[in-house]
Amino acid sequence: MTLLLGPPGSGKTTLLKALAGVLDSDLRVTGEVTYCGHDMSKFIPQRTCAYISQHDVHHGEMTVRETLDFAGRCLGVGTRYDLLAELSRREKLEGIKPNPEIDAFMKATAVAGQESSLVTDYVLKVYLQCKCKQILGLDVCAEIMVGDQMRRGISGGQKKRLTTGEMLVGPAKVFFMDEISTGLDSSTTFQIIKYMKQMVHIMDVTMTISLLQPAPESFELFDDIILLSEGQIVYHGPREEILGFFESAGFKCPERKGVADFLQEVTSKKDQQQYWFNKNEPYSYISVLEFSQLFKRLQVGQHLYNDLLVPYDKASVHPAALVTEKYGISNMELLKANLAREFLLIKRNAFLYIFKTTQITIMSVITFTVFFRTEMKVGRIEDGGKYFGALFFSLLTVMFNGAAELGLTIKRLPVFFKQRDSLFYPAWAFAIPIWIMKIPISIMESVIWIILTYYTIGFAPSASM
Repeated sequence: MTLLLGPPGSGKTTLLKALAGVLDSDLRVTGEVTYCGHDMSKFIPQRTCAYISQHDVHHGEMTVRETLDFAGRCLGVGTRYDLLAELSRREKLEGIKPNPEIDAFMKATAVAGQESSLVTDYVLKVYLQCKCKQILGLDVCAEIMVGDQMRRGISGGQKKRLTTGEMLVGPAKVFFMDEISTGLDSSTTFQIIKYMKQMVHIMDVTMTISLLQPAPESFELFDDIILLSEGQIVYHGPREEILGFFESAGFKCPERKGVADFLQEVTSKKDQQQYWFNKNEPYSYISVLEFSQLFKRLQVGQHLYNDLLVPYDKASVHPAALVTEKYGISNMELLKANLAREFLLIKRNAFLYIFKTTQITIMSVITFTVFFRTEMKVGRIEDGGKYFGALFFSLLTVMFNGAAELGLTIKRLPVFFKQRDSLFYPAWAFAIPIWIMKIPISIMESVIWIILTYYTIGFAPSASM
């Protein structure tokens, strides 16, 4: 697990997005990022790795379990089945007996694979979601709604873990997490980082977490440190050796100073001099570029750059290591998943639709009393304006009765943008279920209006009259 440190404006977010392959299309990019020797154009980086923003964007009406279930259903199992099948084959060749729980899971997967791919997906998804909730500590709040500004839900720390778990149930094996401590106290941040460390070691994933000012106890949980300043990597190596690197340059962290704060200030021209400890020599400012050159001459830096110079052997990579399909499941399954979620959201907002139905019923009663047929004679020219007024008012009422749903749709857009960019589903899979599920509601409201107003107002029963 790697900690990405750097002062504001150092380029942490840009670096994480570049590694995850989610840079804005209007940016000019030079150089390239490769995974196991493969260029990003050869696979789908958004499904092999996951960029997790500092903002927790979820549907407040859904529970934690429902949120993870939907994510697992859309993302699919990816290449996990192929990797597990390969692992099982190698274990049999070596005569290795795995953990009984994993062994039972592998047998269930193998049997399901012989019977149906859909059953295989189901077995894998259930297993991964259960493990995710246990590791992240979300099993205690699995049936609680996530909540939002208007609805009480889970705590901020649990939302942060849910944001990570939403990606964890997918095929991604590399996670880039940007400023996940935003809005959280140091104790909650420590608990989240501790859960992440357990996840890294248990589930064998790679995690790079960007933090601005981590507490000392949170800092100690990380294995490696990447120190970024002015767009340059000052240090990238083990956490235990970073203070020794700066001491070799003439700077020492005071005893009562947090290491993370020291690292972000020692590269600053304004704060650097206070950490100079070699009083026998005059102080001179060391720039970020000079620190970078010093790191390249360090043993850790030389080892890192030598590894980067060696070309990666693509033949040694299992074909299932990188995801090449854009979406985890078929188009029909994506449509079914979004239809099920839309139906759930409609049930959770049932009060709105009941209120709309009641409102249009009351408005229809008021309308037919205003334009009552006994006061409007058919064939009289002076009453033609009243009929057109009744038609125009009916059209406006039915049309604007659905305006209340615009707020719900706009409120869901941030979730849609996040999930679309993370390749949960395409845009059409989000839009079509909304349109389909609203058809019965619109028909019911129109029927209520027509039944109560058509004959009481006195509209002609046929076009010939």
